[in-house]
Amino acid sequence: MLLDKLLANLTVEVEPFALCQVSAGWRLRLPGPPKPLLHFVLQGVGAVLDPHDTAQPLAPLWLSVVPVGARHALECGGGVQNEVRIDAPPAGEPVCHFVAGTPDSAELVVACGLVNVRYGPSVSLFEHLRQVLAVDLSDRPGISAAFQAILAEQDQAGPGSTAMTAALMTECLVHLFRRLGTGPGGSLPWVTALEDPRLGRAIDRMLAKPAADHTVESLAETASMSRSAFAEHFTAAFGRSPMSLLQHIRMQQAAHLLRQESTLSVDDVAARVGYSSRSHFSEAFRKHHGTAPTAFRSAQA
Repeated sequence: MLLDKLLANLTVEVEPFALCQVSAGWRLRLPGPPKPLLHFVLQGVGAVLDPHDTAQPLAPLWLSVVPVGARHALECGGGVQNEVRIDAPPAGEPVCHFVAGTPDSAELVVACGLVNVRYGPSVSLFEHLRQVLAVDLSDRPGISAAFQAILAEQDQAGPGSTAMTAALMTECLVHLFRRLGTGPGGSLPWVTALEDPRLGRAIDRMLAKPAADHTVESLAETASMSRSAFAEHFTAAFGRSPMSLLQHIRMQQAAHLLRQESTLSVDDVAARVGYSSRSHFSEAFRKHHGTAPTAFRSAQA
């Protein structure tokens, strides 16, 4: 299954975690993160609130995932009357602390950190997350030890800490995606969709050969579906049309090549992602990334 392939080839980048400490009767308001944000409950019982203040319960060894830009909050206890608002996302020198109440009386302790989770350079696995998730991982073996080790690595960084942290986080995320693929509701739509071998074949073809001359018709044929049924199922599963996702994959691949392959010209990069015209490629790249390919490459240097 394609889901197995994705999980076997995750690229995970973890930014420094913060510890959020919340006393009973307090709420900690957090801004919308620039990248997907993880909250892992180390201690206590509370709730995570989405931008509409809809609460989902939290308990020890639960993992919450907050989509890009979603303002949210952590709270502890009933009858919350006190609130602290944080204006910047959890980041900074490991391991910083955000406190609502007092540290000595904190009942809810949560490790919070930004992550970038991709399949290769092309697909962000939280790309289509539109709601705050809260997932019970308390029965997953080793999950607590893995998060404690992540915090320890970030608190006392040594040689190989970045690689070790990414490996530990990958273990935790595999547990998360397994649960999302089998649990009822509140799931990432594409996790379940990739269990459908028909859609899986089409996505696999896009990822393997992004520069090929794909059409909705050719991808539907790969999926052994009619054009209309394929387009409908694909859009429902991934939140965008097949051609829109293909464009995204091509532009992400182009960005990766511009960053990593300095010997490739912009024309070479364009050809590798399916463009015979540099001007058409540059226009598409600027529309997707907000800057021209040459400017993007210079900014990465």
